[in-house]
Amino acid sequence: MKNIGITALGMYAPQRVVHNQEFESRLGIEAGWIESRSGIRQRRFASDTEFTSTLGVKAVQDMLSRDPEALRDVDLVVYATCTPDAMFPSTAALVAGQVGLAGVGAYDLSTACSGFVYGLSMARGMILGGGAKKVLVLGGETLSKALDQNDRDTAILFGDGAGCAVVGEVPEGYGLQDFVLGADSAGGPALYISNLATTFPDGTPMRETPTMNGREVFKFAVRVLGDSGAQVLEKSGLTNAEVDWLVPHQANIRIIEAAAQRFGIPMQKTVINLDRYGNTSAGTIPLALHEAVNDGRIKDGQQLLLVAFGGGLSWAACTLKWWAGTPTLSPQNSPEEIDA
Repeated sequence: MKNIGITALGMYAPQRVVHNQEFESRLGIEAGWIESRSGIRQRRFASDTEFTSTLGVKAVQDMLSRDPEALRDVDLVVYATCTPDAMFPSTAALVAGQVGLAGVGAYDLSTACSGFVYGLSMARGMILGGGAKKVLVLGGETLSKALDQNDRDTAILFGDGAGCAVVGEVPEGYGLQDFVLGADSAGGPALYISNLATTFPDGTPMRETPTMNGREVFKFAVRVLGDSGAQVLEKSGLTNAEVDWLVPHQANIRIIEAAAQRFGIPMQKTVINLDRYGNTSAGTIPLALHEAVNDGRIKDGQQLLLVAFGGGLSWAACTLKWWAGTPTLSPQNSPEEIDA
């Protein structure tokens, strides 16, 4: 069987930096309270002319700036997002048309924050099944455009950003190993964004903006991150002691700490960047993965565990042996902070 893994990475975060102090003055929520409860100090918001496709294109351009051949033989594009530019054409197709991949297969994947790990699974399956040679997987959001900025429960948590990965054949002993994917729509009312429907199938009303029951989501997240992570480690024949790096969905520092404790994986081996980006939904894992590879924390041959949960309610986990043949990454130019 072919060994399938990540062969290139890219990321983009909008230039506008929104600090907690903005919510302190506008919503009356203390900046220090936001950080203590969520772990978030700041997040990025897209400009009026930036959308989810824009962020995806810029993430791909970031990747190509280091590896101009990264997209060679890519014949499928998958974009994980819950904030697409339009219902159709797909945001994946919009990105493909702007990065030299017009005409390849392209589709959007909607499992919210779990989407990037779902996308890696879809890519691996397509390649092993002969449906694609290489796949460009993106995860990104412009949630700032969908949020009710006066909703104290959600406005402080979410940000914008995108990451991308090319999935293709890697040397023996490396690459994506096993996956656990799941969803339970019974929990949908706890975390959702409505579209055409005005109610859930059981008649529960829907709101038009992102809506979250924080207490229920916290309990769900801690449980499914722990369960799915344990399940995928068992499928891979691994123990938690063999995990070099845990790369979790960046939703809330307390959720991550609780999940890491359940795994028995110390926080020193857990990749964290939500303090600077907030919750970018499908963008969090590729952003965190990119940064940890970029700064040298993740090295050749190290064992990774990726875990995520999201609206749906959904969850996803995978094991991955990192291949350092991925082109050397250089730090992204730090954008000048622009007052929110």
